[in-house]
Amino acid sequence: MTQRRNPIFPSILQHTFYPHFVLHLLLLSLQAWWGCCHPQCLDYKPPFEPRQPLVFCKEYSKFGCCDVEKDEEVSLRFYKIMENFDHTGYMTCGKYIRNILCQVCSPYAAHLYDAEDANTPMRILPGLCGEYCSDYWQHCRYTLSLLVEDLGSPLQFANLTAKLEEDLREFCNFLELKDKQYCYPNVLTNAELNANLGLVREDPKGCLELCLQEVVNGLRNPVAMIHADDGTQRFFIAEQLGYVWVYLANGSRIDRPFLNLTEAVLTSPWAGDERGFLCIALHPRFGAVKKAYVYYSVSVKKEERIRISEFMLSPHDENQLDHSSERTILEVVEPASNHNGGQLLFGHDGYLYIFIGDGGRAGDPFGKFGNSQNKSTLLGKVLRIDVDDNDDGAPYNIPSDNPFIREKGSKPEIYAYGVRNMWRCSIDRGDPASGAGRGRMLCGDVGQNKFEEIDLIVKGGNYGWRAKEGFSCYDRKLCKNSSLDDILPIFAYPHKLGKSVTGGYIYRGCQMPNLNGLYIFGDFMSGRLMSLKENVTTGEWQYNEICMGSDQTCRFPKLINTYYKYIISFAEDEAGELYFLTTGVPSATAKAGVVYKIVDPSRRATPGKCSIKPSPVKIKGKLIHFHPKEGKKPNTHSINATLLTFQEDKVWLGEKLETNREINQVHKRLRGRGRRRKLRTGSVRLVSANGLTDRGRVEIYIQNEWGTVCDDLFSRRAGDVVCRQLGFTTALAVMKRAVLGEAKTSVRILLDDVECEGEERNLLECKRSRVGRHNCSHEEDVGVICG
Repeated sequence: MTQRRNPIFPSILQHTFYPHFVLHLLLLSLQAWWGCCHPQCLDYKPPFEPRQPLVFCKEYSKFGCCDVEKDEEVSLRFYKIMENFDHTGYMTCGKYIRNILCQVCSPYAAHLYDAEDANTPMRILPGLCGEYCSDYWQHCRYTLSLLVEDLGSPLQFANLTAKLEEDLREFCNFLELKDKQYCYPNVLTNAELNANLGLVREDPKGCLELCLQEVVNGLRNPVAMIHADDGTQRFFIAEQLGYVWVYLANGSRIDRPFLNLTEAVLTSPWAGDERGFLCIALHPRFGAVKKAYVYYSVSVKKEERIRISEFMLSPHDENQLDHSSERTILEVVEPASNHNGGQLLFGHDGYLYIFIGDGGRAGDPFGKFGNSQNKSTLLGKVLRIDVDDNDDGAPYNIPSDNPFIREKGSKPEIYAYGVRNMWRCSIDRGDPASGAGRGRMLCGDVGQNKFEEIDLIVKGGNYGWRAKEGFSCYDRKLCKNSSLDDILPIFAYPHKLGKSVTGGYIYRGCQMPNLNGLYIFGDFMSGRLMSLKENVTTGEWQYNEICMGSDQTCRFPKLINTYYKYIISFAEDEAGELYFLTTGVPSATAKAGVVYKIVDPSRRATPGKCSIKPSPVKIKGKLIHFHPKEGKKPNTHSINATLLTFQEDKVWLGEKLETNREINQVHKRLRGRGRRRKLRTGSVRLVSANGLTDRGRVEIYIQNEWGTVCDDLFSRRAGDVVCRQLGFTTALAVMKRAVLGEAKTSVRILLDDVECEGEERNLLECKRSRVGRHNCSHEEDVGVICG
């Protein structure tokens, strides 16, 4: 962390015949940095706790920007400067020189050196407070040239600094930092800045402020991200469509897929379809047992099924599976197209865990008690099987200690039951120091119409569905059954916070020590990031919401504070760092998916502690290098955004519109991503005052302009045409007489007398009047609600 030279001054020193010009540049006003932001070091990373106490800049031994090596470097510079002093000068000026030099170790070094932005020059000396600067000038003003002499010729620079040293006002204009919060020494005594220094900052409502780094983009509904645990640090990302891609540690992607099951996977381009490729797991000894396991939807003789298959690694390419080696391990018939579950995990016991939903529809209506409470079916269960040593016999064996192996009428694969639609589970690596928590399994279980829950999975556990939803009764008759003996969630939240939980991970990485032990998860519908922290004494879990830090808080290179709303999945890399996978358009064919790394800007691990050198990977094919789009604002989510209030605003992986049949809806919100596509004539959009994208006034694009449609003959079939164009399945309602909004008079009415059969590609193919010809007003603008 050596101090970077200001690029302005070397060039100035060549022009000493312009003293006034040089002086003007020296006295450039310093930009104040208002607001309470995170500390930051001169290497543009968060501060840290040194491994060993500092000897010279002792005040920063517990927390700051210097390790022992940097501390020694500062010390050597100090003693070199002090060679110019006699004993009296040493005693008088030594404290000033030392204090100024040691500010490079301050946790607020970036602010003191005006270096928050890596793209602009930093100050050559830390910013001083006005009173301290006056004292420094009064006692030791002629030392300024010594502090800056390494920037060029000492003789030349001495002539320039002499003008500053003779004038108090000019001297302090150069050295003073106008921001009284961050100038030295106020920065040491500012209670607001030093309270909880180095801890994750909370906003006034207690929301933990974190930042993000974009690591992958252009994905189609990224549903899973895993690693091989083989030292290569590569990771594998699965798309709902049926592709799995290999990414190297440097972020580049191999151009050939690790797996391509797009011909077999049952899914559709319609936003909200829960079916598809849902998960992949590599054998825990993947380096030796070169097998992968996948979970996907398939149609067999027009019957929808969940299929769990085994693949062998290609003998010719370590980054590709042998597609001809597929072996079906298990198939389960799905009575409906939703609640497919979709998680595969290898536990620390070496067994494969499979998480299957309750079969779909509303309220688990199958049989007397539903599938989830019925141990004679695999639906609504957590399964555990043994897939080792299966090459010559059955595809799997039953572990001898499975809880219901000897219970008559129960499926021996069942490990736990009473689950509704568990979406994303994880295994706790355990505390890095003590190992506490190692092997625990945590899951997010999507609720019905009131609560979402996080469960800690144990052998033989009954998780209550459909008797209970969260902590509350759903089926009161079952709920009162004394034999239920269900396990309560460790946390449940109501639908005012979110309507479709996405389970996450307990952070056990190295780079962000503050996050250790924090369970981070999210909600697909609301886009909220949330956390739980276990109280090891009481066993209770404390909830805290996670929000994005301000622009100032996240002002580090490559860091951002915005993300796409629909949180599909969470992941951890080989080193234990955490990520989450989102999309702006939840359709299996929309390239709107992004992977973000979670970053704590308040503190990092000691430099050198987390260094990882990936093992080499043999590449066949080409590498596609990663280019972040952080400068192009995505359709971002704000934690404080207004939650959707209409009952039909439910969506994929957690839909809750539980009427006679469930309807999955999605809100398409893809804006501002890269180059704008040229609109085709006949394109449509829905315009609403509150920003909802599944409903609003119908507008059509014709002859390079947007205009409205009159409603006199507009029917549900015409609404279907509009909604399908926008990626929805159907029109839930057609609203007439401008119920969903009336256009301004400057907007033309382009279509009237529209009559559709329902199968047309756009409204222009329907029976209609000529474009622009109408006998109506904007009081009759048609609106549509899609689903």
